[in-house]
Amino acid sequence: MKYVFGPVPSRRLGQSLGIDTIPLKTCNWNCVYCQLGRSKPLCNERRDYIPLHEIMSQVEKALASHNQDEIDWVTFVGSGEPTLHAGIGWLIQEVKKITDIPIAVITNGSLLFIEPVRKALSTADAVLPSLDAATPELYKKINRPHPDITFEKFLGGLINFRKEYKGQYWLEVMLVNGLNDTEEALNEIAKLIQKIQPDKVHIGLPTRPPAEKWVKPSDEEGLMRATTILGKVATVVHPCEGKFDLSSGESIVDAIIAIITRHPMSEEQLQRAIEKFSKDHQLQILDALEGSEHAQTVERFGKIFWCGATSVFPDQTFHRKPRKNH
Repeated sequence: MKYVFGPVPSRRLGQSLGIDTIPLKTCNWNCVYCQLGRSKPLCNERRDYIPLHEIMSQVEKALASHNQDEIDWVTFVGSGEPTLHAGIGWLIQEVKKITDIPIAVITNGSLLFIEPVRKALSTADAVLPSLDAATPELYKKINRPHPDITFEKFLGGLINFRKEYKGQYWLEVMLVNGLNDTEEALNEIAKLIQKIQPDKVHIGLPTRPPAEKWVKPSDEEGLMRATTILGKVATVVHPCEGKFDLSSGESIVDAIIAIITRHPMSEEQLQRAIEKFSKDHQLQILDALEGSEHAQTVERFGKIFWCGATSVFPDQTFHRKPRKNH
């Protein structure tokens, strides 16, 4: 399916059925740590990128093909920023009509200063925005936003949404070594957390392939510093191990491509995802994936990750050549 993928293991949401409302990579930020590569160009236009009925048709099909206990959350998580789809509020309400599974929205939070966006997300069970920086300078360095999304607008949106929103409000701080894991940067973020008053703060690390090769996750000392400074509301969210569901595509390869386009997989994760198949079938899957025009591999942290072919990783990106001998 083009717009629904998984369920996939999420470090914050268990087994998550993903709904993608926008084309790759439609985003108004260009985060240095983004697992989907660079945003090129930046986009800050809200419109109906994908017909609403097409998305809902695939959501209905995916929910009908899984038992409810196989999915912990239905998650709007775009190939960029999901709130850029003007119909996201309608989609949330329609999904709620057909399932009791809780709905989450993973967003950068950049458009929460706009009242219709806050209203659109108001019926979700959890909203998970980012807060990686507490100064305009660091915000520009880490998140590299569209010029129209100033730090003042961004922060005001986070604060105002908390005042209105009744669901679970979980911020994520993605710790990048040498940027926002210093004592000074963390103290400033802690001050903003006090203003925003989220229910939880998730401290994350860029363990999937970051857009920029120089990005490194914070070390153990940085993590300890973050948990101490950000307080009891904050917890470290470690990479999770879980099952990648490969039943959502017309073929196993299609299902893998649907996942890696939004959720890059390490070589090890891919091997585990297909290990239930026979050796011959595994080789067929890998050959098809390696020869596909829709997949590529990128090297980060000394590991190979599979991602969508259109993701922009300006360095160390390469396509695998199909193997001639097994």
